[in-house]
Amino acid sequence: MSVITSRDNPRVRRWRALARDGRDRRKQGRAMIEGENLILAYLQSGRTVENLILSKTGSNRSDFIALAKQSGASPTVVADTVFRSIADANTPAGIAAEIAIPSAAQDLKTVPCCVFLEGVQDAGNVGAILRNAAAFDIRHVVLGKGCADAWSPKVLRAAAGAHFSMAVTEGADLAAAMDAFGGRIACTVPRGGIAVSRADLAGRVGWIFGAEGQGVSEALAARAALKVTVPMPGDAESLNVASAAVILFYEFSKRGARA
Repeated sequence: MSVITSRDNPRVRRWRALARDGRDRRKQGRAMIEGENLILAYLQSGRTVENLILSKTGSNRSDFIALAKQSGASPTVVADTVFRSIADANTPAGIAAEIAIPSAAQDLKTVPCCVFLEGVQDAGNVGAILRNAAAFDIRHVVLGKGCADAWSPKVLRAAAGAHFSMAVTEGADLAAAMDAFGGRIACTVPRGGIAVSRADLAGRVGWIFGAEGQGVSEALAARAALKVTVPMPGDAESLNVASAAVILFYEFSKRGARA
């Protein structure tokens, strides 16, 4: 078995760039995913990996060997230190894959529900919102400029495979995307809106969530036909954006809406 031992190997440098740099990801249309669960979720979506990478230690694991066989890819084995230079996780599992980023083309005119994100910069929040949306069968997400890179390793880990069952658009003109959607837009506000338990969520609804701290901009909030608030009896000023999102998606889902 041949093992790559140099961090300066051209393939290693390329994988490291894909893991670290959003510009490289956009230019090449490729991303890196880490860990058995993410790779399995990607394969179960019917896609094939471009390259499968194992650490030297990981190459001895029977579950990783079985996953490599399932992928149909001949794994590239690298020294453990080289693998750590590629991986983003603090304690990498020892398996990663290069994947093609799925096409972001979306026709929003007929989808029952869509999520719009404005300036949500925290990778954990973006990933959690994607995961929450997928959990409630919402399959379309549009990220405006200034959001965290949807295909960064941190967002991918937080989303736990949600990317592979959704259509995700990045860097969008949100006003134009909302117009293309054409349904009612619901905007979350910390206070003063309709309590979500009493809000009319019938029909096609697009949820817009804003940046941590600033919230949704006035220009986009003005496009919302519905201002919704999650009542909070405690002393907190506001909810984390991903926490608010999951409450709203649950309310939308339990009333029979489907995306």
